Amino acid sequence: MNRRQFLASASVFALLPQQTLAERERIVLRAEAVTAQVLPEGDGATDMLGFNGSMPGPAIRVAQGQRISINVENRLDEGTAVHWHGIRLENRMDGVPVLTQDLINPNDAKTYSFVPPDAGTYWYHSHYISHEQVARGMIGPLIVEEETPPDVDHDITAILADWRMEENGRLTEEFTDMHSVAHAGYMGNFARAFLSQPSVRTGDRIRLRLINTATNRIFPLTLNGAEGMVVALDGMPLAQPRTLEKVVLAPAQRADLIVDVIGPLSLDMPTRQGPYRLADIEINGTNTERQESQIQPLTPHGLPTPAEPTQHLTLTMMGGAMGGRHGGDNIWAFNDTSDLQPEPFGSFERGETVRMTMVNDTSFPHGIHLHGHHFYEVADDGSLGDLRDTTLVDAGESRDIICVFDNPGRWMLHCHMLSHAVGGMRTWVNVA
Repeated sequence: MNRRQFLASASVFALLPQQTLAERERIVLRAEAVTAQVLPEGDGATDMLGFNGSMPGPAIRVAQGQRISINVENRLDEGTAVHWHGIRLENRMDGVPVLTQDLINPNDAKTYSFVPPDAGTYWYHSHYISHEQVARGMIGPLIVEEETPPDVDHDITAILADWRMEENGRLTEEFTDMHSVAHAGYMGNFARAFLSQPSVRTGDRIRLRLINTATNRIFPLTLNGAEGMVVALDGMPLAQPRTLEKVVLAPAQRADLIVDVIGPLSLDMPTRQGPYRLADIEINGTNTERQESQIQPLTPHGLPTPAEPTQHLTLTMMGGAMGGRHGGDNIWAFNDTSDLQPEPFGSFERGETVRMTMVNDTSFPHGIHLHGHHFYEVADDGSLGDLRDTTLVDAGESRDIICVFDNPGRWMLHCHMLSHAVGGMRTWVNVA
């Protein structure tokens, strides 16, 4: 990682675009070429892709349970599609070419309309040649607001990503070099967090929404200058807030924190060379009015309770560098099969509870994402653990999940290390 920019200054921060698209407006997202200031001010700008003239794209904040319509206009020189990551929506609105829609060709548009059933932190991104379009910047936050939000002074979103670029800001466009695809994926040499707000006061209580939009990088994170709790993962509230220590986010994962500001506030990524500064939030004054109080859980989710599983499937991750041989025809495979096939990996009746064992028989970690659903990670003692839409399975390990497949349609199941997905690690399930 190139650390020189952030170590040179303790007050560096990057703001998300200030445009917020509210539910009451007619929402238009224009996919287009943009120029972004990824490196600190004074260094070179970067030619990228984005939405509505910016990278990341504008924040979409909507009310839970209210229908929204988003017209995506394609002003690129190539096709695209937009996926609303983590939203349990209608299958035809999921944004996956081949499975759920036709490609949005250049100069064409598509209207996505859906009702977000769950409050929480989500995001949107390209789902066509996404290993490249996401790396170029086709990302943005999607926030579904609770009817009764938690008692905080500020609600701040942090978009995390990394980019492989030259010192003048030019992207290094080796998105599918075989070495990266066969190893940990296309990794950036520069990383940062884009924030929706530049400053807070000592004594403020803030909600910090962390979204890992990187194509392949796992972010271990430490928050300095604050004390508090983790209150949600992947948009789903925890039954009991969890002590904030180190947070680890695989690509596409999110975490909501509620914390009290006690000093200079910064977000770091621990590395072997020391902490890598991702963002600083400036301190501007002191909040003398807030009274000390316990952090309460967020409003509980409304997902169905799993029944006794009627199927138990095994998904084995195979291939890659230093991995065993497999029967697929790409670099990576699930169960000896690479890429989308005519037949689904699993077929389920609507409402069926399924147990799935995910076995990582490779030399690299994988973040496995299921579209259209959340699932329970099974804890070591066999109990239901966290609700996620993306689970991180380390090299050589396995994890069981339990999912109630209550959303009909054809749903993609893939590694969200997008280099691994393009390298073959993707399949789908069908819910009747």
